Amino acid sequence: MLQKYYTVKGNGEHEITIQKSRFICHVKRVTTDAEAQQYILDIKKQYWNASHNCSAYLIGERDQIQKANDDGEPSGTAGVPMLEVLKKKGLKDTVVVVTRYFGGIKLGAGGLVRAYGKAVSEGLQATGIVERTLMRVMHTKIDYNWLGKLENELRSSIYKLKEIHYLEDVDIEVYVEAEHKQQFIEWMTDLTNGKAVISEGINTYLEETVTI
Repeated sequence: MLQKYYTVKGNGEHEITIQKSRFICHVKRVTTDAEAQQYILDIKKQYWNASHNCSAYLIGERDQIQKANDDGEPSGTAGVPMLEVLKKKGLKDTVVVVTRYFGGIKLGAGGLVRAYGKAVSEGLQATGIVERTLMRVMHTKIDYNWLGKLENELRSSIYKLKEIHYLEDVDIEVYVEAEHKQQFIEWMTDLTNGKAVISEGINTYLEETVTI
């Protein structure tokens, strides 16, 4: 599993108009080739009367799956420029489909490359991009008397508070990066004078919105 990577926040849609042609960029996070292909098919069904539904996607930790489709536009003027935008931004597990309704004015090869690239860039910006960081969820069980102090300390620390469970003892869940795990244990032990029961939970990704 990658320690950090960028991807899109979720599903999104954004439209621009260039020389009377409408370009509608559809964006989705996907994790398999089949999921990407199904999304492209769904968009094509929804926009069946469009001039073109061009697509591109990148999937996998090492971008093992890369595909681009011009859907009737001149070769290399749509799908590949769309894919290049995804690569330039370092995104993973992302599919984009740009629906075009031709407005009657031909853009030429260079104009098409710029138009499809712009549609994707703005579509990604509108959808939002996140950085996913692999974290270990650390559990700290402690008497309720310590809750106020630990909450305050955590909120001003490098660690991210995930959730607080109010059980017989309070159970505080905190996101901790792998390289900081031992440091966290020592810090929490020191804060609680050794009274906390600290244990490791699951590995999961923490998502934070970024601008790239």
